[in-house]
Amino acid sequence: MSDTLLYVENLKKYFEVRRGLFGRRRLYVKAVDGVDLTLRKGEAVSIVGESGCGKTTLGKTILRLYEPTDGKIIFDGKDITNLGWKELKWYRRETGLVQQDPFGALPPFMTVKKILEEPLIIHGLKSRKEREERIYKVLERVRLTPIEDFINKYPHMLSGGQQQRLVIARSIILEPKLIVADEPVSMLDASVRIEILKLLEELQKTYNLSIMYITHDLSTTRYFSERIYIMYAAHIVENADTREILRNPLHPYTRALLSVIPDPDSANRFIIRNVPAGEPPNLINPPPGCRFHPRCPDIKKGLCDLKEPPTFEVGKGHYVRCWLYG
Repeated sequence: MSDTLLYVENLKKYFEVRRGLFGRRRLYVKAVDGVDLTLRKGEAVSIVGESGCGKTTLGKTILRLYEPTDGKIIFDGKDITNLGWKELKWYRRETGLVQQDPFGALPPFMTVKKILEEPLIIHGLKSRKEREERIYKVLERVRLTPIEDFINKYPHMLSGGQQQRLVIARSIILEPKLIVADEPVSMLDASVRIEILKLLEELQKTYNLSIMYITHDLSTTRYFSERIYIMYAAHIVENADTREILRNPLHPYTRALLSVIPDPDSANRFIIRNVPAGEPPNLINPPPGCRFHPRCPDIKKGLCDLKEPPTFEVGKGHYVRCWLYG
């Protein structure tokens, strides 16, 4: 039996925009443009890239919160790419989402108990006693204790870290197989970020969860991620085991991401960082060839700027989309 939980092939998500007089000219933002990805049962992978690269859209398309434009999504052996909303109800139970902004993700007029009870009711758990048992168990898991101090509170009465713990509790209360965590610590104080990442790691092991961790911060991936996918301008440009990526980054964009990780050693404050010039491309009209070539310090003129590179396997399980390795 295969241990693959999620298989994504050539996934695309385009958003239509209208330009011109009366919006008659149709253009498309190519937010996700031909992504291949696999996730094993009980595995955590990271999707890393700067803002606007398409990583959040990728996560939401995989969860079928967005309709795919093209490609294939296979979850636990079932093709869910084109299923209708009613047919997807079982998939909603098998997956969860941890949003970036915990306060915005929580209904302000519902108590902690009601927030956690709602998905149980929607998915047919009729026994009030069993619902309460699950609520108390999950609050214990995310360490919102003593439970009596939290269960009747509203979201605005919680700190940012407590709100994110509640969002995580809601995402796992149905005991799903897959969690997409979209920048789950980016809006939290530095003092609680590691706590939340450690909590996700514990829950992954406890529930044998598969986690897709979406982030712009490559330094946080080492805490529980087993593999890393580097995303740039709607493409995956490199993927490998976490240790391999951090030890041996190959794509010029990956090297640039690693070079700008803050260094706590003050002696290194004068080191020149390898920050690529320019801005990410417009995804309505991306450049020809490699999408990183206008910013790349290692560009091969006449190749990188004309022909889009395929993905090369440069080592066992280490893939890179770059002509330097062709």
